[in-house]
Amino acid sequence: EWVRSCISVAEEFVRIIRERGSIDIGLWIVRGFNSDVKELKSFANGLQKDFLAVKEATISTWSNGQTEGQVNRLKFLKRQMYGRAKFDLLKARVLNPA
Repeated sequence: EWVRSCISVAEEFVRIIRERGSIDIGLWIVRGFNSDVKELKSFANGLQKDFLAVKEATISTWSNGQTEGQVNRLKFLKRQMYGRAKFDLLKARVLNPA
């Protein structure tokens, strides 16, 4: 029973995120707090701590996905080349991706 409940709460969160413009995030956080699953409670607590940013993210049409993707790519290159190259090679890989 609690598995179905957990899946239902998670699916509702996904719907809120995908259907931008939804103002249900506050209600979802309350539902997460009332869940029997400690991970959902912890996640809801994290969302509550930065509620204004989370609410804005659910209603805004703007996204920083491109920026986050580039940062992720740079971190991957840095980890991949750690201890193997100096800054000039890293710069070449970043500016001229193969």
